[in-house]
Amino acid sequence: MTHSSIMVDVGKWPIFTLLSPQEIASIRKACVFGTSANEAIYITHNDEVFVFGLNCSNCLGTGDNQSTIVPKKLEALCGKKISSLSYGSGPHVVLCTEDGEVYAWGHNGYSQLGNGTTNQGITPVQVCTNLLIKKVVEVACGSHHSMALSLDGDLYAWGYNNCGQVGSGSTANQPTPRRVSNCLQGKIVVGIACGQTSSMAVVNNGEVYGWGYNGNGQLGLGNNGNQLTPCRVAALHSVCVLQIACGYAHTLALTDEGLLYAWGANTYGQLGTGNKSNQLSPVQIMMEKERVVEIAACHSAHTSAAKTQSGQVYMWGQCRGQSVTFPHLTHFACTDDVFACFATPAVMWRLLSVEHEDFLTVAESLKKEFDSPETSDLKFRVDGKYIYVHKAVLKIRCEHFRTMFQSYWNEDMKEVIEIDQFSYPVYRAFLEYLYTDSVDLPPEDAIGLLDLATSYCENRLKKLCQHIIKRGITVENAFSLLSAAVRYDAEDLEEFCFKFCVNHLTEVTQTTAFWQMDGPLLKEFIAKASKCGAFKN
Repeated sequence: MTHSSIMVDVGKWPIFTLLSPQEIASIRKACVFGTSANEAIYITHNDEVFVFGLNCSNCLGTGDNQSTIVPKKLEALCGKKISSLSYGSGPHVVLCTEDGEVYAWGHNGYSQLGNGTTNQGITPVQVCTNLLIKKVVEVACGSHHSMALSLDGDLYAWGYNNCGQVGSGSTANQPTPRRVSNCLQGKIVVGIACGQTSSMAVVNNGEVYGWGYNGNGQLGLGNNGNQLTPCRVAALHSVCVLQIACGYAHTLALTDEGLLYAWGANTYGQLGTGNKSNQLSPVQIMMEKERVVEIAACHSAHTSAAKTQSGQVYMWGQCRGQSVTFPHLTHFACTDDVFACFATPAVMWRLLSVEHEDFLTVAESLKKEFDSPETSDLKFRVDGKYIYVHKAVLKIRCEHFRTMFQSYWNEDMKEVIEIDQFSYPVYRAFLEYLYTDSVDLPPEDAIGLLDLATSYCENRLKKLCQHIIKRGITVENAFSLLSAAVRYDAEDLEEFCFKFCVNHLTEVTQTTAFWQMDGPLLKEFIAKASKCGAFKN
């Protein structure tokens, strides 16, 4: 699996909504995997490795078989600088580091962890046989077999071999990494990919080789017989292939001239030929489109994607259960998004790099400039403290200020506006809301902000305040919140606070706030609560 260099939003994968914005911001690389896309691993900027999710077959490597909804640190891999990662259907996970070491864990029923046993790997263990002397630069997994490519172009394979996918010349499972030779002897392999039970390799002169299961023609050899050793895809002899990608049972190849070929299973239209007929030999597709620069597929899905030179992203095959038989132009910026939103399961087809660029969006830039004396052209003084803002932002975001500024002649516009009807925390929170769309205040202050939102006719802000108050209501503050709700005419909130007070009647009537409540309101509360039968005892 190669890794991506484009800025990608991991939030498109539902499992990442479990993380806080701070955790999301710490991610440098990530991979979502598993039979229902319900396991994930991520690497932070300071090279710590975390996992979370269901933990089928111990594929999280945490040493226990517990699922976890909270990220757990994989100490064994922290600081290892992971460069390539792949996973099988068990699932098992295989990765390599920048130092060329290979680690594996998870399902091992077919020796796909390469340690000579079939015992489940509960934590990451280094794969040693034949690989200790090699610097591995890329790994790839099929459903239950694994491959590793070394810097000098040697290829190693191990695990399940029922169809010859390990390339050893037999169908016996391969317990430890074995060099794939035969037709690859003396060749320098530069790219690898695995289907469920097949394997593909590209060598440095652009030739493509395939071995393993071929029942759907996924090896591209013109027949559908399995191959126990690497076989050259002769039909591609006139082109130079740079990249290869395998789906569940289909294959894509990209040439140095940006041409795209597809072959194998086509039940869902994953070849992009406009029909659903399997192809035993490579067929050129997307011919009328511009040059292709990237192709994407994943052994657990029947989905295909490609990106063109100008950055257009196409998808086809199984897209959310629908069969798309012809490459469809999407609005995505990268092929990864196709898998997040349309693949089944919605896994990642490669280890994703989420390099956070220095670029700030308009919204992020505005947030940054709130209360910034350097760029502001107006300040408010509240309780003797200054809040620095920008007239333009206030005019754009708030009707109250739009009207207020229009009533000043520009030359009369004050440098400082005095505010005395609201407290500093409340007014600052309001101005910050205009820059950020969010509010972070304790419920007691949110009451004051609710008052402000009411008098400035800011309905969304009113709702946000009510939400904060509802979440922060306690026995101690319930009565003051209730009286504020009445005062600011917030009926929904009043009803909520009233019910809370009735449900916790004994406790709340013992608080000072209850006895400090103004007479008419206290009377009204007692009358209303009696009606509900709250004072029966």
